[in-house]
Amino acid sequence: MEAPLQQIKDPLLEEHQLSLWVKREDLLHPHISGNKWRKLKYNLQVAREQQKTALLTFGGAYSNHIAATAAAGKEYGFSTTGIIRGEEHLPLNPTLSFAASCGMELHYISREEYRKKQEPAFLQELKEQFGQPYIIPEGGTNALAVKGCTEIIEDIAIDYDYVCCASGTGGTTAGIIAGLAGNKKILGFPALKGGEFLQQEIEQLITSYNGQMYRNWQLITDYHFGGYAKVKPELVDFIKAFQEQHQVPLEPIYTGKMMYGVFDLIRQNYFPRGSRIVAVHTGGLQGNAGFRERLGIVV
Repeated sequence: MEAPLQQIKDPLLEEHQLSLWVKREDLLHPHISGNKWRKLKYNLQVAREQQKTALLTFGGAYSNHIAATAAAGKEYGFSTTGIIRGEEHLPLNPTLSFAASCGMELHYISREEYRKKQEPAFLQELKEQFGQPYIIPEGGTNALAVKGCTEIIEDIAIDYDYVCCASGTGGTTAGIIAGLAGNKKILGFPALKGGEFLQQEIEQLITSYNGQMYRNWQLITDYHFGGYAKVKPELVDFIKAFQEQHQVPLEPIYTGKMMYGVFDLIRQNYFPRGSRIVAVHTGGLQGNAGFRERLGIVV
């Protein structure tokens, strides 16, 4: 399965003598799109090898990962349980409504309890409560997810200098870094305020995957727009204009921030003239319905 490369033509790129392509991972699958497809691929294989029939995972009420896991369970014959952070709100928002329509059982826990999501004793309790399911971490990020994300760069058939991607839990960025094995330059754009903590997270993910350390990457932490799921008018305006000009839909949590950052860095002469840049579109477009519902923001 391949994600097409779409070249972006823009006067700003011409002015700075740069080339930019978007790797359309969002087109991999209608409901398990982008990095979620990559992260789930090997987890589903191992779940099948372990003869598991149920998946359990974690997420917030608007989680791309929750929606994708529910869709994957329906498509590949697993029952699914979503451990949702916070209280139930009815009617369900578009993300949870979709997950429920795929057959996912939604189980709500307090934010305090949710913080235990990586503790072995808590995970053992959940296994016993829900019939020994295969547990996938929040955001889908583990060593198997990193393995899947190494494949993002395998089908890029052009020469390039930089790969840019959004960073949430760090798994996608870690996979791209490991896949390139010290080649090219990788820029990760954290969606969270204070995203510097991801430096250590990403290093640990790579080390657990292949035992290596790489120095050809950095995090660009200036484009969080106030924090996770926070938006500002200039970001929404950019997303709308980008879609209109280039026919590439973005969303304001991850890819919108990343692409805004890429264009801002171009204006600042960050990239040497002649550079060829690939920006990875990691999907997540299902979240746009939630923005329309919650904030009246049309993206």
